[in-house]
Amino acid sequence: MMLLSDSGLPPTAAEHYCDQKAEQLNSQCHCVSLNRDAMYAELWQQQDASNLYRMIVEERPHLFAESAVFVSDSCIKKQREIIAALERVIALPAYRERVLAYAPDAAQFIPKAHGVFFGYDFHLSAEGPQLIEINTNAGGALLNAIAARTQKVCCDLAVEELLNHITCATDSHDPEQAFIDMFIEEWQTEQGQQPLRSIAIVDENPQTQYMLPEFILFKNLFEQHNIHTVICDPSELVFHDQALWHQDQRIDLVYNRLTDFGLEAAAHRPLLEAYLAKAVVLSPHPRAHALYADKRNLTLLTDEAALLAIGVDAKTRATLLSGIAHTVTVNPDQAETLWAGRKHLFFKPAKGYGSKAAYRGDKLTRRVFAEILQNDYVAQTLVQPSERQLEIENKIVGFKLDLRHYVYKGQTQLTIARLYQGQTTNFRTPGGGFAQVIAIPCRDNE
Repeated sequence: MMLLSDSGLPPTAAEHYCDQKAEQLNSQCHCVSLNRDAMYAELWQQQDASNLYRMIVEERPHLFAESAVFVSDSCIKKQREIIAALERVIALPAYRERVLAYAPDAAQFIPKAHGVFFGYDFHLSAEGPQLIEINTNAGGALLNAIAARTQKVCCDLAVEELLNHITCATDSHDPEQAFIDMFIEEWQTEQGQQPLRSIAIVDENPQTQYMLPEFILFKNLFEQHNIHTVICDPSELVFHDQALWHQDQRIDLVYNRLTDFGLEAAAHRPLLEAYLAKAVVLSPHPRAHALYADKRNLTLLTDEAALLAIGVDAKTRATLLSGIAHTVTVNPDQAETLWAGRKHLFFKPAKGYGSKAAYRGDKLTRRVFAEILQNDYVAQTLVQPSERQLEIENKIVGFKLDLRHYVYKGQTQLTIARLYQGQTTNFRTPGGGFAQVIAIPCRDNE
């Protein structure tokens, strides 16, 4: 996240000024800040750089947006306060008892590892930031760390003093080192001071995944730190002799990119058995998803009576109720009420990810609604995303945007935006994709 200099105004006026300046820049700054030549130079340092460049820049041309997004520092601060409030609640035994009651069996196992790359996604409403969801295998962190170093300063529309002091491109001065330290911490939490020798980056058919370039970047990063790394499908793993194996390589840690969050599929049985036998460190793991990312948890986190019942203090309750989009479980008994109010709702599968099978209520047909009623869904108050305008092929084009915090143990490592058109983020829109965040700080937030 880039940081711009202070406006110099008193605190209240400073916040108002920063919000206005961010809104002005998002609507009027149309410059291209993504430096593709610099990105090529970054990728050239990687193994098989030309292939990575082809995959990222040519085969996935809409992975990165053409320009950055402007956000006031006070808005970023509020998002971090919401994240901190969530962490306090999730740590409560009463909360855990509630959400684990509907979690898969694997989530009952208690590992020591916390889980890497939690993604907290926000929409920026007129009333302030609203958390939309939490993901526990959020992709894109390493891609964005590299992209952050390829941004160039632009926007003559900005007040001159705002562009005087760009101090950093991410929340960490060295994100790659922070990521390595995180994986080592996950390993040492489980296995002590034994050296971490091998990692498997695991996903279904990884060679066909849109995020394959990031898998390769992680493989390179791990191997630069003398950790043997493979990218594989879970079917390539076997569990025997109290160890998880990929061919003749014993696997110490699995970086889990699977969307079978409870490891319930038969094909994932060897990985599940190794995890339950403590023969491999798995991160993120089923318990992390159950505690943080199951969409049904949001119904508890936005229910004041439920929060009061599990012992959440008044300040934390206020932060959550004002900072999370209100969410309810879809109950067939409430079908007519939900249908009548559908235009103000967004429907999501409880175990959903990547906006799959998610529907804006105003786009619903009766047929799709009937299918929703037969499955585990939640209905969330629709929070209209804010906008970023860019010039694409000599035309001013409006993009919706959301913000994502990559978080480890409650601490933000990286803050990015995603620009898109249509119902949800899709990385298919010309000019859209991951975007760097430029935060305009206010005096009282320094």
